[in-house]
Amino acid sequence: MPFDRLVRRVDLWAQRRGRQDVFAQIGNTAFRPAHMEWTHFLDPLDYRGRLSEAAVIITHAGMGTILTALEFGRPILVLPRRAELRETRTDHQLGTARTLVRAHRISVAWNEDELLHSLDALDQLPAPTRITSCASLPLLAALRAFIHGEAKVPAGASTEQEDRFRHPAGFREDSKKKAA
Repeated sequence: MPFDRLVRRVDLWAQRRGRQDVFAQIGNTAFRPAHMEWTHFLDPLDYRGRLSEAAVIITHAGMGTILTALEFGRPILVLPRRAELRETRTDHQLGTARTLVRAHRISVAWNEDELLHSLDALDQLPAPTRITSCASLPLLAALRAFIHGEAKVPAGASTEQEDRFRHPAGFREDSKKKAA
């Protein structure tokens, strides 16, 4: 969905500061930036290349971009999309931003004025701890065990928790038979 609010503010900031080093992938926005280089979409390899070379990543609270920026250890400034502004269908990006800012993984501007202020302080944004592009071996082992029904129920789990753990769909095979 379009995110003109972010693109407009970054373009305005680039104009006010005379920045010539700003590049944006703008997606399906109607607004056309006049003060920064831009494209609608990049192919995945070019996208990763741009992120790996960037000093700072300015983005919505989309997990794909955030995870890639974390992989490269780049400072991340996020302006979450908001459903009330028809930038997304739900406000899930607000929750993502709250969680990741508490974990010290991103910096967040909650509105356009905060975004302009944060853009002026880009050099002070902290670089997050890098992540790998692959899941850890313990996580993969846990997922494999879960998929194959070999996962161990956590110690101290109640009967209800144990049932949900063993049957994540929320029901037992025998309960389906009883209901039929």
